[in-house]
Amino acid sequence: MKPLNAFAEFFGRSFLAAVFLISGLGKLGHYAGTQSYMASAGVPGELLPAVIALETAGALAVVIGWRTRLAAVTLAVFSLLAAVIFHTDFQDQIQRILFLKNVAIGGGFLLLFVHGAGPWSLDAKRRSPRTGNPEQMTEDSP
Repeated sequence: MKPLNAFAEFFGRSFLAAVFLISGLGKLGHYAGTQSYMASAGVPGELLPAVIALETAGALAVVIGWRTRLAAVTLAVFSLLAAVIFHTDFQDQIQRILFLKNVAIGGGFLLLFVHGAGPWSLDAKRRSPRTGNPEQMTEDSP
């Protein structure tokens, strides 16, 4: 693989993950307000700790490239659910933009799910027991 491709893969997945890392950590500082916002959309505020854990742990997993495919598909589903639950007032241009942003991020994570994290990742450091080739390993490989 060309060094520029490895560089682009690392920073591409880091930029995607940054949205969730910043959002998850930000919720800690605005806990009560976030719970109220969730409740206003019909989502129980008691789910907030799980949301924070998913956003921060998922983002960190993507950045370091650990179980990247699993983290990516989970964050893709989360992003698409958030779009449908929180951003469907299409009469409001901001909500329409936020909906499309979440859909685009979900799409980026789906691409990461399909292609994997690339060579600059913990996933690539794990070797397939059959081939020794990190490109052919699976998420379940030791």
